[in-house]
Amino acid sequence: MSTRSETATQAYRITQERRRRQFSPWLALTIAALALALCCIGWPILNVLLHSFSSAGGGPFDGWVRFLGDAQYLTAVGNTLLLASVVTVIATAIGVFLAYFTSRFRFWAKAVVAVLPITAILVPEVIVTQAWLMFLGNNGFLTRFMRDSFGVELPTLYGWRGLILILPLLYYTYVYLGTLAALKSFDSQLEEAAMSLGSSPFRARMQVMIPAIFPAVASSSIVVFTLTIGNFATSTIIGGKVELLAPLTYQAFLAETGGDPVMQSTLATVSIAIVALVLFFQRLTVGRKKYEMVQGRSWVPIRLRGLGGFVNALIAAVLLIASTLPLVMVAVMAFTSSTGPVLRWGEFSLDSIEKVLTREPQPILNTIGFGALACLIGVIVSIVVSIVIVKKKNFLTPALDYVVMLPMALSGTVLGIGMMTTFGSGSVLPLSGTTAIIVLVFVVRRLVHGVRNSSATLHAIPDSLEDASVSLGVPPFRSFLNVVLPLMVPGIAAATVLTWVTIIGELSASLVVYSAGKETITIKVFQLMNTGLNGQAAAYGLILILLAIVPIVVASRVFKIRLFT
Repeated sequence: MSTRSETATQAYRITQERRRRQFSPWLALTIAALALALCCIGWPILNVLLHSFSSAGGGPFDGWVRFLGDAQYLTAVGNTLLLASVVTVIATAIGVFLAYFTSRFRFWAKAVVAVLPITAILVPEVIVTQAWLMFLGNNGFLTRFMRDSFGVELPTLYGWRGLILILPLLYYTYVYLGTLAALKSFDSQLEEAAMSLGSSPFRARMQVMIPAIFPAVASSSIVVFTLTIGNFATSTIIGGKVELLAPLTYQAFLAETGGDPVMQSTLATVSIAIVALVLFFQRLTVGRKKYEMVQGRSWVPIRLRGLGGFVNALIAAVLLIASTLPLVMVAVMAFTSSTGPVLRWGEFSLDSIEKVLTREPQPILNTIGFGALACLIGVIVSIVVSIVIVKKKNFLTPALDYVVMLPMALSGTVLGIGMMTTFGSGSVLPLSGTTAIIVLVFVVRRLVHGVRNSSATLHAIPDSLEDASVSLGVPPFRSFLNVVLPLMVPGIAAATVLTWVTIIGELSASLVVYSAGKETITIKVFQLMNTGLNGQAAAYGLILILLAIVPIVVASRVFKIRLFT
C-alpha cells in the first residue's frame, strides 16, 4: 500500500512539474477575456455612472437635482419598488407551490405538467403581453364576449391590474426551477425523523424542509425582483399611467438622443443602485445560510386523493393554463383575419403570415442573422471564460467572473444606454447605426447563460482525467483539448440552445441601439402593437416562438440534451 501511495505521489509531482515547464496559454486568454469584459461591460457601466454627474448647464449634480426635485421620478422609484415586491411575492408563491406539487404528488400526465412551466420563459415578454391584451384588453376576445353576451364590463387590463397579473406569470419559472432542484435534493429522512419525535407533518415541513430549501427560494426570488425592476416591454405596453423606472429611462433616452444624456444616465444609475443594494442584502442574509444533504433519499411521490388533492390539482391547472395561454392566443391571432387593428374572430386567414414572410421578411432575417452571429460569438467566449474560471484559475479569474456576471443584474435599457454612451457617434469606437453594436449588445446581455451552462458541465468533469493525460507525457493544453473539451460537448450544446433562445427574445437593450432597417422581430412586434396592427404582430410572434421552440425540441428529443437541469 505504501509503495502504491508513493508511486501515486511521485506521478502527481511529475504531472505538476510538467505543467510548470510547459507554456500555458490560459493566463494570456484570461487577460484577453478580462480586457474584453472591461471594455464591453465595465466601460459602458462606468460611463453611465459618470454621465449622471456630468454638467448639463446646471452644474455636475444637475441630473440628481432634477431627479430629487421632480415628483414624477420619485413616484416612479416608489412604484417600481412596490411592483417588484408584489410581483416577487406572487411569483414566489406560484413557483414554490408548483414545485412542491410536481415533486410531492403522483398524478396522470405528471411529466407534461412538470415541463409546462418552462414554456413561460420561452415566449418573449412582448409576445406574452400582446397575447394578454388580445385576450383581456379593452377589445380583447374575452372582454368582448362578456360584454356582448352578458353585458358584463371586465375591468381594464391597463395599469396595476395588468402588471400584477402578467409579470408573476412571466417570472415564476425561475422560482419553480430553483425550488424544484432544492426539493429533489432534500433528504426526506429528516422530515420523517422530526415526525418520529412527535412533530405533526405540517410542523415538520415548516421546521425542517422550509429552512433547507429557503436559500434556493430566496436566491431565485431575488432574480425575479431584479427582472421586475428592469422590466420594459410589459411596463411600457400595459403600465398605462403607472410611472415606472424602466419606461421613464427609455423616454429620457428618446427625448435626449443627440443632446444632453444626463437624465437618462441618472435614472439608469438609480436602477443600478437599487439592484446593487438588493444583491448586497442577498449576500448579507441568504448567503450565510447553506444546507447540504449527504446520501439521503428524496420523497416518494404520493397519489393525489380526496378534497385536498382536488383543490391542489385545480389550483395547479389554473396556473398552468394561465401561463401557457399566450402560446395559444398568439397562434390563434396569427391565423385570424384582420383589417387594420380589427381582428375578425372566427375567420381563418393566412394573410398576416403571408405578409410578414413575403412583403416584410427583413425583421425575420435580421433576427436569424444577428442572433446566429451573436450566439456563435457568445458561446465561444463563454467556453473560454468558463474554462479559466472553473478549471484554469489564476489571480485574475475572480475579477473576470464578477465582471461577466454584471449584465445579469442590469436591465436591458440601462445596458443599451451604456452601449450608446460608450460606442455612440463621437466616441473613440463609434458603432451606432451598425450591425456590430446590436450583435455586441446581444452577446453581452446573454453571455451569462453560456457561462453558467458551460461552468456546470466543467464542474462535473474530474481533474484526474486531464492529469492522467499529462502524466503520460501529453502537453497540458493538448491534454485539455483531447480529454476535457470532448466531454464538454453536451454542455456546449445546451449553452448554444439557451443562448439562442434568450438572444432572439431580447427587446429592451436592442430597442435602444438599433437603427432603421435593422429591426428584429421583437422590435417589429413592439412597433406594430403601438400602431394597432395586432394580426401582423401575432404572425411575427408565432415565427419567433417557432424559432425558439424548434431548437429546444430538436436538442432535447433528437440529441437527448438536458437543457433545464
